[in-house]
Amino acid sequence: MTSSATVASSAGRFGVLLMAHGGPPEWNQAVLESVKPLQAKYDVEVAFGMADAASLQESVRKLEARNVRRIGVVRLFVSGESFLPETEQIFGLRPGAPAANGPHPIHTGHAGHSMAFFRVKSNASFAISTEGLADAPEMATILADRAAALSKAPPREDVLILAHGPGDDAENTRWIARLDARAAVVRTRAPYRRVQVETLREDWPDKRAAAEKRIRAFVERASAEGGKAIVIPFRVQGFGPYKSVLEGLDYAADGAGLIPHAEVAKWIERQAVALEQGSFRAPLAS
Repeated sequence: MTSSATVASSAGRFGVLLMAHGGPPEWNQAVLESVKPLQAKYDVEVAFGMADAASLQESVRKLEARNVRRIGVVRLFVSGESFLPETEQIFGLRPGAPAANGPHPIHTGHAGHSMAFFRVKSNASFAISTEGLADAPEMATILADRAAALSKAPPREDVLILAHGPGDDAENTRWIARLDARAAVVRTRAPYRRVQVETLREDWPDKRAAAEKRIRAFVERASAEGGKAIVIPFRVQGFGPYKSVLEGLDYAADGAGLIPHAEVAKWIERQAVALEQGSFRAPLAS
């Protein structure tokens, strides 16, 4: 194979493909609502299923049917590291994915999601976002808003920002650092007693056990000191498994993830604008 070629940003109609994890109907609908403002400006398709080649192929097909020839791939994941190599392989920007018309493996992601892995068929060129939600300043506003809505007496409240977390320890350290940077706005918005970031390491039982102990201890300490913990999920949508993790403890939470919130729509548009103005790459030659 040869290296992929860089394509001028002005060559061809531009459209947006939003990649999202996917989940129950309410999860998916919340994502679809978040892209509505973008649809007034761009051709937009949403591919659920993390890095699932089958859903990505269908979204590419729909965009190409509308004469889109430059596709900006916005990855709606907490970490910009999530599935990035696999995504580049699926779009043919790096080698590794088998041909679409041959046998292709099904990778199983966390929570049992199946992810088909093959190279999509396309005549388009691609640009792929690399910024995760944990890197985005817009998410700090959401966290501060969520905490303020639940707060009653900040000096007696401890805020816990809780995320899924990866299995790799070094990557998890990077998650914590990025999330803690977002938490800085929460700390300055009100005089909370403490603001702490934790990852549950949800899909790795040995790591999750230790994380659960730390998380429960944080919430228990807030009560023991005469206050209350506010628990904010740093998830795209919903409260995940945190209700069961915190069973029996006293805390405040509304169960809302990052969406619905206008700042997520702003972040998606910011990614799209940056991709449209950047460089595109044609898939590698077969």
